[in-house]
Amino acid sequence: MTRPDKARVTPPQAEPPQSPGQNGNYGPARPERESAPRVQAVPDQEPGQAGQEASRRGAMGRIAAHPRLPVWERRIAVSLVAGIVFTLLFDWRIGLTAGVLAAIADTLQRAHSTALIPASRSAAQRRTERKLTKLDGAGYLSLHERAIPGSDNVIDHLVVGPAGVHAIDSERWDKRLPVRVIKRKQLWHGPFSQKDRLIEARWEAARASELISGALGRHIDVRPSLAIYGPKIPWQVLTIRDVDVYSGDQIRKYLRRRSKLNRAARLSQVDAQQIYAAAERVLPARY
Repeated sequence: MTRPDKARVTPPQAEPPQSPGQNGNYGPARPERESAPRVQAVPDQEPGQAGQEASRRGAMGRIAAHPRLPVWERRIAVSLVAGIVFTLLFDWRIGLTAGVLAAIADTLQRAHSTALIPASRSAAQRRTERKLTKLDGAGYLSLHERAIPGSDNVIDHLVVGPAGVHAIDSERWDKRLPVRVIKRKQLWHGPFSQKDRLIEARWEAARASELISGALGRHIDVRPSLAIYGPKIPWQVLTIRDVDVYSGDQIRKYLRRRSKLNRAARLSQVDAQQIYAAAERVLPARY
């Protein structure tokens, strides 16, 4: 129980200093007379010149307040430094090329650092959750933001239903960078490999499978998948390193397709309820 705060005692304020009056007695000091502000003459301006000056100042103010100004300043500085160094070491042609390459490298580095941000990823999770809610009537049960004990990993969505058990991670990537695949083994977002992201999604599903299987006493397979928002995905569903990759907008079609492909191993409503209850026990909520 919180104790009530003690009442604060305000110390008595000292009386203002006194000064001798005209009769020699001390009394309250008289306020000093304020001197009138000086007025500086300003030369007259033509109406046109005043308007141009105001317009010029407004334009400069908008440029200075632009949120991307620090980015441009940094990029120009990096390009100039690289260009000057290589010009001194070699010649101006190599210096110009080095400056351009430095600006491109800075652009890619900044794009990579802002490709995935927590706020955007939370928005992607909410979008997927809304889509999965519409599948409740089709027999799908979903758990969201479930932590894996003994690690910092979180399964964004664990879906149990006729299509089986799926661990779905929702990602929002920078839409300016293309998504491509090399030999069905490498997933790239622009110039950045997503190999580690695929390995992480596969590990999360495998760990969830172990925990749920141990709780039920029988093997439960959990299929990993990656739902991507932002850039255009040039395929419907593609399995890369045992992880299904698709556009987040196609998540309901993905589950319906998996249900049709696995008709022989479709989960009954009773099985789905048991798996859901076990997953809820062994995978605690993150919040």
